[in-house]
Amino acid sequence: MFEIKKFDGVTNFNLWQVQMMTILVQIGLKKVVTGKKLENLNQTEWEELDENVLFAIQLCLANTVLQEVFGV
Repeated sequence: MFEIKKFDGVTNFNLWQVQMMTILVQIGLKKVVTGKKLENLNQTEWEELDENVLFAIQLCLANTVLQEVFGV
């Protein structure tokens, strides 16, 4: 797996974003970031890919940022 410093609100967001996109490309999930459902996927498959992107991004956020984003 790839290493990326968790985004903590202090780290340069633009740099983190580039690294995050690189990871999504490497694991085959960049196509989901566009937000446009691919025609060859049914809704269930699309939702599963969308969740995978969400979870990948969540794993790269510091707990303090997750708390702010999700209000937990």
